Amino acid sequence: MKIQLNNTSGVPYYRQIINNIETMKASGKLLPGDKLPTIRALAIELKINPNTIAKAYNELEIKGVVTTQVGRGTFISDMDSEINDNVINREIIETVKNFLNDLKMFNVDYDDIPELIRQCQEDK
Repeated sequence: MKIQLNNTSGVPYYRQIINNIETMKASGKLLPGDKLPTIRALAIELKINPNTIAKAYNELEIKGVVTTQVGRGTFISDMDSEINDNVINREIIETVKNFLNDLKMFNVDYDDIPELIRQCQEDK
């Protein structure tokens, strides 16, 4: 499990952790029953305060994304597929927004986007 944090996004780290785990679950990279790293281990890996990890895990548990078993750890729970669809849609929208912002920086006209996409598909 590889969680990526963006220092410049303005999104709090705990929210980024939640989004990462929800996206990995929705995309099938994390499956029901998969064990998450301990709070301490993830805090060391990400070089952030353990309370930040605890806050993220707590919110994920409230949302039903994970379950915590005392003495055993935190595990991915069974999630409703409708929640998965919402997570995936949210990530797609965020990706498209970032893509459009990048194109705007290069002064690319939005009418040129379909042709750019076709060119990228041909290069595959």
